[in-house]
Amino acid sequence: MNELLRKPASEQAKALKNKEISAVELTQAALNRIKEIDEKLGAFNSLTEETALETAKKVDEKIARGEELPLLAGIPLALKDNMNLIGSKTTASSKILENFVSPFNATITQKLLDNLVPILGKANLDEFAMGSSNENSAFKKVHNPWDLNKVPGGSSGGSAASVASCEVTLSLGSDTGGSIRLPASFCGIVGMKPTYGRVSRYGLIAFASSLDQIGPFARTVEDAANLLEVISGHDPKDSTSLNLPVEHYASSLNNDIKGLRVGVIKELMSEGLSDDVQKAIENAIECYKKLGAEIVEISLPNLKHSIGIYYILATAECSSNLARFDGVRYGYRTPDAKNLMEMYTKTRAEGFGPEVKRRIMLGTYALSSGYYDAYYKKAQQMRALVTQDFVEAFKKADVLISPTCPNTAFELGAKSNDPLAMYLTDIATISANLAGIPGLSVPAGFDTDGMPIGLQILAPQLQEAKLFNAAHKFEQANDYYTKLANI
Repeated sequence: MNELLRKPASEQAKALKNKEISAVELTQAALNRIKEIDEKLGAFNSLTEETALETAKKVDEKIARGEELPLLAGIPLALKDNMNLIGSKTTASSKILENFVSPFNATITQKLLDNLVPILGKANLDEFAMGSSNENSAFKKVHNPWDLNKVPGGSSGGSAASVASCEVTLSLGSDTGGSIRLPASFCGIVGMKPTYGRVSRYGLIAFASSLDQIGPFARTVEDAANLLEVISGHDPKDSTSLNLPVEHYASSLNNDIKGLRVGVIKELMSEGLSDDVQKAIENAIECYKKLGAEIVEISLPNLKHSIGIYYILATAECSSNLARFDGVRYGYRTPDAKNLMEMYTKTRAEGFGPEVKRRIMLGTYALSSGYYDAYYKKAQQMRALVTQDFVEAFKKADVLISPTCPNTAFELGAKSNDPLAMYLTDIATISANLAGIPGLSVPAGFDTDGMPIGLQILAPQLQEAKLFNAAHKFEQANDYYTKLANI
């Protein structure tokens, strides 16, 4: 059974179809694995066994009746704990929401349930999705399945670690500045951030609304493409959701890439890159040449400003979005307030962790009278320039490649006392969120310590099919994706 859990979703789906195994057995096996190893991994905040087994039972009934199964029916999945599932705790890994039970389903959750995908539980994350290492959770740290002394990347560390350790086959994360791609790189799996607006954000606890996007984690590009298809689509409950037909992404995975113009981002191939990462990306460039792609060097002159732009805009939006957590309507409320103002201040002081407080203060400052024009307005203008850089780059290249991160997973605690060093981990990923374009991290090798390295591929807005195809060709030309963490 553990052998089947190590297989990709496409193979598990075949086993279900051929009645080699039932969906209930597969779901139960995944739940047993979580109970067996998660104490040392810390990937889950809570389990939703009843919901998962109920869904799996419906899959088996469908199979028994000889009915056609929806895409990914019966495949075990984890949900990042900032996405609502009715009747389950949705905590965003924060003390302020520790006992909040969701009264409704997020749109993506409803789509998963409609497709009969068993949701096994809620994956741990950096509090309110703020962090790059998954050490900011109010409950426990997540450990990297390849080396339990190292970080899994953040903020969707639990979602990535649960897939990399074969606790589940698929998971969903949210990506505000690299929170899907970075953990995918550190954990040696596929992680994908779609075009902004491709997936509904209704029912996702907001961090920075103009940057947040939900996306898939999987062990193969094909599985990620299928999961994106399941969760995509227009949603009238989300005003930023794009009214476009849902594509069948997996159908374009075997398109020829002869003549595909692959742009190498010059600014991300120079300083700060570890030797192992540089070597892996150079090998990836050679691999694309062998596949018939044309390599072109691309410059994104404003990329160097992206960290600064991001940490003004994202913190400003988080300051606004997190104002609702005040102890009045739901969530934690301080037990010893003497008046209303004290209730607000004490609730927030006791309920939020240090990183969340830091970002709220940064954002409130950037939005304050006298500083709004100097910081927030200027950052919005610079964001337009970063977006324009990509528009120009995609005139010369069909897709862009770079390392997902300049380094591999670091030791737990190594950057905890240096927020700036932690923020710089996202140097390669942030600009895609600023521009609203799709990006993906695919396994591209290992460093000398045996830790995974990720290759980031970016495509123009709404070109997910092209992105998946370029990633799939690279994946199939190598065997990195077949290697799994032994935990």
